[in-house]
Amino acid sequence: MTEYYDALETRSEDERAADLSKKLPALIERAVSEAPAMAAHLAGVSPSDVTTVQRLADLPVLRKSSLGQAQAERPPFGGFTTRNVHEMEHVFQSPGPIYEPGRTTSDWWRIGRFLHACGIGKGDVVQNCFSYHLTPAGMIFENGARAVGAAVLPAGTGQTEMQVRAAHDVGSSAYAGTPDYLKVLLEKADELGLALKFKKAAVGGGALFPSLRLDYADRGILCLQNYATADLGNIAYESAAQEGMIVDEGVIVEIVRPGTGDPVADGEVGEVLVTTLNMDYPLIRFATGDLSAVMLGISPCGRTNMRIKGWMGRADQTTKIKGMFVRPEQVAQLVARHPEVLRARVNVTREGDADAMTVQMETEGGDVIAYQDSITAVFKLKGKVQIIAPGDLPNDGKVIDDQRNYDG
Repeated sequence: MTEYYDALETRSEDERAADLSKKLPALIERAVSEAPAMAAHLAGVSPSDVTTVQRLADLPVLRKSSLGQAQAERPPFGGFTTRNVHEMEHVFQSPGPIYEPGRTTSDWWRIGRFLHACGIGKGDVVQNCFSYHLTPAGMIFENGARAVGAAVLPAGTGQTEMQVRAAHDVGSSAYAGTPDYLKVLLEKADELGLALKFKKAAVGGGALFPSLRLDYADRGILCLQNYATADLGNIAYESAAQEGMIVDEGVIVEIVRPGTGDPVADGEVGEVLVTTLNMDYPLIRFATGDLSAVMLGISPCGRTNMRIKGWMGRADQTTKIKGMFVRPEQVAQLVARHPEVLRARVNVTREGDADAMTVQMETEGGDVIAYQDSITAVFKLKGKVQIIAPGDLPNDGKVIDDQRNYDG
């Protein structure tokens, strides 16, 4: 029988919606009253009106580029936090640079829920191989380990032979780190003739390929992955059922058409937007730039929250055609000009030594000349139009497909 982290994981849809109807207005009220940048971003929004995910979808999208711009003007957090920098226990720097706050309060990033799903808890020693240097991953997982009562060996990255000897001497029973580095440790242990006691692995920050998971299973190690970011903490995680990723109870996930904030149908690939119910750092409709899709039904493990299919590529497909940048937002603008068009995709190829652009328009039929005029107006480029039947575009989230061969 599954032991859940808490009762939140098995709530009914009605219970979850009722809780959200209270938490969401409180979050937005806190954001607009105490986070100046969020107040400007949500100007005119009445917190009491936003009580459902459907109403949340009316709010503007917040993109990571906005964080960077705001932080340059108002360092270090750009006015997106509700606490001053000295009230945060940690300040981290991610590439960009982007600065993120961190706190040592219990399970601040909500990683404990994921570690619990991995079977990690009291009696375990977690060898934490995420970086502790500037970036937050190491502290994120350490904070989660503390939440479930596990001890931590703060190994960080590199120094493989030292790590193997430490794992052997300490008796590390769980691994936290990128999916592939565990294999490096295991193979080095084989080389040194040292037996390791890893039985559980919580991985992130890279792809967990099926062959790698199977290799770990053959060694008696249950390896599960989560989806998290430095800004948002835990977004979704696997359970032992290994059927999709269960959305964390501390966030709201929406899947939207890339370049827009418009929700797509369940099962359709789109960009992941996340609203985190974190009163210290209330990011609302934050665009991750990642693609995923909602999985229908609930997990066989009994956890009832929404599931997503995991990482399915990048939503920011901006590319340069004939010296001009073409962005997903422009594709959305093109579709908005023609109500009969359901979806569109820009395909970029080469004709001789020149770039060529073909725009596929998913519609029952329409005015090709009008479409060509709109393409020129929106993209400031001329392109061919290809009319295709509704439903014929692949369900992969792509709105710009760069098919040029850069190797020859």
